Amino acid sequence: MTILYLILSGVVMGLVAAVPIGPVNLICIRRSFAFGPLNGFVSGLGAALGDGIFAAIMGFGLTWIAQMIEGYATIIELIGGALMVWMGFRTFGSPPVPRGVDDRADSEGTNLFRAIMSTFALTVTNPVTLLSFGVMFAGLGGLAGGAGDYGDAGFVVAGVVGGSAGWWLALTTVIGLFHTRIDEKAMRLINRICGVLVMVCGLVVLVHLSLKYAGLALS
Repeated sequence: MTILYLILSGVVMGLVAAVPIGPVNLICIRRSFAFGPLNGFVSGLGAALGDGIFAAIMGFGLTWIAQMIEGYATIIELIGGALMVWMGFRTFGSPPVPRGVDDRADSEGTNLFRAIMSTFALTVTNPVTLLSFGVMFAGLGGLAGGAGDYGDAGFVVAGVVGGSAGWWLALTTVIGLFHTRIDEKAMRLINRICGVLVMVCGLVVLVHLSLKYAGLALS
């Protein structure tokens, strides 16, 4: 496999993981509207790093880590679902003032470390992402199973992070163009819509887990 092919394959994987609309996309869009493209992009980098970790686990054939994640999938999903509900609730009640007039808005908008860690946590508490990377690596030609060397896997993982980060850069740059045009009324609406949708995503995960265990208890 050529280096270019490996990197481009990783880029495609990163885009496949990042582009679908989900909680992280909603959070990054909302933060780009509220605080500008830098905050939105940094938030997206948290997801890109999470995708890179999952890609590395599969790409380097770290099966013991993959098996451990699968073994604790229920607990991880429970944490992820609860985290989404909490973040959605916080987003719903966030101040509508978009540019730091309110102390809470300013704190959230300037704390880039918290921005990146929040989306990183959301990404790594979604075991489904690990499974999706397993499928994508298998389709690449058995690289995840050890057929390729660590150098090949490294190029793919770098491509994954680059592809994911590229998506967040493009998305937040476009959304950020409207940052200065958002007034208080529009920001309040954005906060509420994004907050509700993120909470719904978290509740879906929690309800799914509840139904799963209810079914096991009845069987």
